Amino acid sequence: MSTNGLRWIFFMGGLMILALGVTLTIKGSMLGVGSWDVLHIGLANYGLTIGTWAIVTGVIVLVIGIYFNKEMPKFGTWINMFSVGLFIDLFNWLLPDVEGLFLQTCMFVLGILLLGFGCGMYIVANFGAGPRDSLMILLTQRLGWSVTKARTVMEVSVAIVGFTIGGPVGIGTVFMAIGLGPIVAKSLQMNEKLFNVLSKEQYIVQPH
Repeated sequence: MSTNGLRWIFFMGGLMILALGVTLTIKGSMLGVGSWDVLHIGLANYGLTIGTWAIVTGVIVLVIGIYFNKEMPKFGTWINMFSVGLFIDLFNWLLPDVEGLFLQTCMFVLGILLLGFGCGMYIVANFGAGPRDSLMILLTQRLGWSVTKARTVMEVSVAIVGFTIGGPVGIGTVFMAIGLGPIVAKSLQMNEKLFNVLSKEQYIVQPH
């Protein structure tokens, strides 16, 4: 397998794991969910699936970015947007709903860990950031905001909108806003090391 093939495995595998993590946090929504999922779940109350709304909002965010940046995002950004939405709906259909605080907490915690790991895994492939990360970058460039300010304003805004239309907000929403970053950072380190090891092994095994 070529290095490019390995990148595709990391990219698509990461997106699947990320989507599974998102779905698990949704199954544990008694504690709340991530800011964007608050919005997606709130919108789902008015029709369409959570994954479909994730795609729709992603398209809107990308269109905004294209308008202001005057350039098309990387192809991986488009794949990211559509794949994650489809995977969320698939896993949401496959996984059972759970009741009770203990089981929902277990789902939520496992979901955050998988979400963070999957995020770091797909980023290592370097095929393009997700649409929401692209919006954050746009805010920093256009308004001169720091990354922290841009992400905070963005996350709080979508959470408020989602909450007003029925999305679940709780302690888990706050925890994800604070704790997800360090998990993604650790995942990036782990996956970079893994990718480098596998790349070197492939080069040794297939020198011709």
